[in-house]
Formats: sequence, structure tokens, C-alpha cells
Amino acid sequence: MPFHLHPQLQKDCIYIGKLVLCRLLLMNDSQFPWFVLAPEIAGITEIYQLNKQQQRLLIEESSFLAERLSELYRPDKLNIAAIGNLVPQLHIHHVVRYRTDKAWPAPVWGKFPAVAYSEQEITDITRLVKNALEEP
Repeated sequence: MPFHLHPQLQKDCIYIGKLVLCRLLLMNDSQFPWFVLAPEIAGITEIYQLNKQQQRLLIEESSFLAERLSELYRPDKLNIAAIGNLVPQLHIHHVVRYRTDKAWPAPVWGKFPAVAYSEQEITDITRLVKNALEEP
């Protein structure tokens, strides 16, 4: 069965790029730097359903992204979660948080209506993140 990104993720996110296992997406909500890793494995809803090699690769990619986001954004906290209550397809949120953000200390999920990025902001963030991921 081929991999297809869940329609809700397609609607809510902007494609940034591809890692070995995961598709990297930017949540189209300019209130929070919010990225999503979606493993390109069809029919998976939970991490334990990945084989051991895929599980290791997911953790490595998530950790690599988290480290780069921490260097880029210097957050007070980085929220990383695989919830999937509304979108069952396995995906891992990486949300940059600051004590000064409008949702702090609550989770960002469903807290406020999304505020879309401008085309220029999307271009800038895509370039910034891609460059950070290419650094050794």
C-alpha cells in the first residue's frame, strides 16, 4: 500500500522537505514555530507499529530536528508529541515554545485559530530550516 499524507495534514501544513524516513512539514500557523515529522510508511498510527530500524530512524530524525530547531529558535521549551486523536496517521509535532507565547504554559493544540504565514514567511522559514538541516 503506497503512502499518502492524511488530508488534514495536507490542508494544515506546508511541505518543507524529506528526510530519510519522514516528510518534514510546517504547520501553517504563524503564532508558533511548529513542525511535523510524518513517517512515509502507509497504514501506521503508532510508533510501535514501525519496525525496529524505522523506530530508531524516527527517533534519530526527531532528535536531529529538535536540536536544529533549538539552535535556530532558542526556545524556552520544545514540545514534542505524537498525539493523533484527530489525525490518526503517525506524525510527530515539534512545537517551539516561549514563556511569552500566547498559549504558555498550556498546549497549543486547538487553543487559538491558526494565523497563516505569508508567502514570504514560508519562503524564509523553508530556506532557514533547510539550511539548518544541511549543516553537519
